[in-house]
Amino acid sequence: MASMFDQYFGPRRSSRDQDYALPSHVTAKELGKVNVRKSGTETHVHFTILMSPEGKTAEGWQTGVALDGSASMKGWYGRQLEGTVPPQAIQEYERKGWVTSRIEDGRSVRVFQKIAYQDAMDRGYLRMTTNIVQDLAQEFIAYLAGELDADGGTTVIYWACGDGSKLEVLGDYTEEQCRELTIEGPREVPFGTGTSLTPAVEYFVNRFADAENGMYIFITDGRLDDLEQVKRYTRRLAQEIQAGKRNPVKCVLIGVGDDIDEKQMEQLDNLDTGTDVDIWDHKIATEMRALVEIFAEVVDENRTVAPKGTIYDASGQRVWHKSDGVPAVVKFTMPASSHWFELEVHGQRIRQEIDLPK
Repeated sequence: MASMFDQYFGPRRSSRDQDYALPSHVTAKELGKVNVRKSGTETHVHFTILMSPEGKTAEGWQTGVALDGSASMKGWYGRQLEGTVPPQAIQEYERKGWVTSRIEDGRSVRVFQKIAYQDAMDRGYLRMTTNIVQDLAQEFIAYLAGELDADGGTTVIYWACGDGSKLEVLGDYTEEQCRELTIEGPREVPFGTGTSLTPAVEYFVNRFADAENGMYIFITDGRLDDLEQVKRYTRRLAQEIQAGKRNPVKCVLIGVGDDIDEKQMEQLDNLDTGTDVDIWDHKIATEMRALVEIFAEVVDENRTVAPKGTIYDASGQRVWHKSDGVPAVVKFTMPASSHWFELEVHGQRIRQEIDLPK
């Protein structure tokens, strides 16, 4: 079944010449997703024009934001202490009986009482970590609810709770309601001991099975424990969408924090499903230029964005030209020696550097 999520970039190749998606922070602000594939003396480039869905592509959406509830996220929710208590303060606490010692796993460890932590915070030795998830999540929720969701409300859940596979459903929030939503990690279910993504994807897909389209954002800080299971589920889901048994969905992984496993994200982003359906995209939060980037792959290829346009390679040679309308999805080929290209539209040139991994 052809859909707005068709893999516009052509069928997947072998790992030797697989498409490489340029990171957001090196992508021209006017462009969405830029995929590059070198083959011999040629470089094949496919890119989208960055824009929010409009017209038919903006209809019938259900949306969701899933927040990683695994234990490693505690610090990013502002739920951990950071800093250092100086030795003299520790000695003082020991004299006051605020610090005791006990044996764990054959070694002696210090145990601080609550009064010691409070005193250390009052003195500025310790402080709670900054909650970097709250504002980020609110922005995504508000954007999806206000700009896309058919009902005007985005479903919010915590995932990777408990044993790593449990969920905590917070509910549906409008653009206005989400501004009052406190996001500090799961409350009803403990922080997770693992990070399993599949249950969260299944939750959205099954809950909104009747929706014309689904857009689901998954915010996480680290490594997935069920990557292979997610891949298997994604392949099956893509096959069902192509066969017309399910409606289209788009899933976007958003990485936060200092220990993101982007290689895992790239594996999902570039996953060969054996179909023309592309389900996953990924972004690093600190590299995102605008929230509209989540729509980088949600593009109507039949939409015209400019009356005419031309693309030049680094030597100034014209490698692509349209005089009857520039589509939102562009494909062209240029010499492999060209390290950038320029798209000329509306009297201006947009340059895109091509920096492939070694």
